[in-house]
Amino acid sequence: MSGTSLDGIDIVYVNFILEDKWKFKILNSHTFAYNKSIQKKLKSLHLKHEKIISIENRFYTILLAKTILKFIKSNKLSEIDAVCSHGHTLFHQPEIGYTFQMGNEKKLAELIDHNVVCDFRTQDVSLGGQGAPLVPIGDHLLFSDYDSCLNLGGFANATMNKKGNLIAYDLCAVNTVLNFLAQKKGFIYDDRGNFAKRGTLIQSLLDELQILDYYSKNSPKSLGIEWVNKKVYPILGKYEKYEIQDLLKTYTFHIGKIIGNSFEKDHRVLSTGGGVKNDYLMHLIKENSNANFIIPSQKLVDYKEALIFGLLGVLRLRNEINCLSSVTGSSMDHSCGIIYKP
Repeated sequence: MSGTSLDGIDIVYVNFILEDKWKFKILNSHTFAYNKSIQKKLKSLHLKHEKIISIENRFYTILLAKTILKFIKSNKLSEIDAVCSHGHTLFHQPEIGYTFQMGNEKKLAELIDHNVVCDFRTQDVSLGGQGAPLVPIGDHLLFSDYDSCLNLGGFANATMNKKGNLIAYDLCAVNTVLNFLAQKKGFIYDDRGNFAKRGTLIQSLLDELQILDYYSKNSPKSLGIEWVNKKVYPILGKYEKYEIQDLLKTYTFHIGKIIGNSFEKDHRVLSTGGGVKNDYLMHLIKENSNANFIIPSQKLVDYKEALIFGLLGVLRLRNEINCLSSVTGSSMDHSCGIIYKP
């Protein structure tokens, strides 16, 4: 799994067991951090010509293969049914029927000499869906003990059980924007939200962010970096004369309001993703909500999305539904993902 926050490639070796319901055990896990060169390249690649993107996609596929093989070797893995890969999202524009994740190539299966399940989003978009979020089926099958699940990554997405109906959508941009601002201050990210905490709230900026039209749309809906570039950064640009920590304070405050107001009173919300390590952000989310936000083990915090894409791959290999039309807005429930053999 590679997220929009560009931290690196998350890999888990997981055993799935089906008894009365699906169960799992994470056996090994590791995050392979991107170096600065790769981060810089991925950050601006969407602006490049199609031919350059095609070449870089080949290089990224090779990088994925090397990383996977390194993980297999270092953990001495021998029993592997399949490698299930999300890839790295470069474009996500479901409104025009297009989504593209790098590394979703048959070449990956050939390079690692294992079955690969990948390209989970394209089929859903072709069926008229958002191609996202895809984790709700995993939330439903693996974490049904909770009322809702929240992931705080590059974007925040949530799965909610409302009166027996499964509802899921992207809430807002999180680490894509917070990291962008922190990097202007010379840091990779705002550690624990300490910069934001010391800042001063810019009320007019907060007011502008709160009325972005995406928030008033009904689900199914999803977000991509294109939306951030088009909608969020231009607003922040109008306040560039302010201190970075004031911008961080205000945007963190904005996230807290959007997410905090999304959950019902007393709901138990499983909260994972890198954003839960931002103490100030979690404080603001809780301050704006009457729900109970539960942070699990560190391993689940870091690897829940990679874990669920593993399950999506297992369901695809079994030709079982792993994508819900009620969530994505596609014309039917379906089994998404392409299977490549070496």
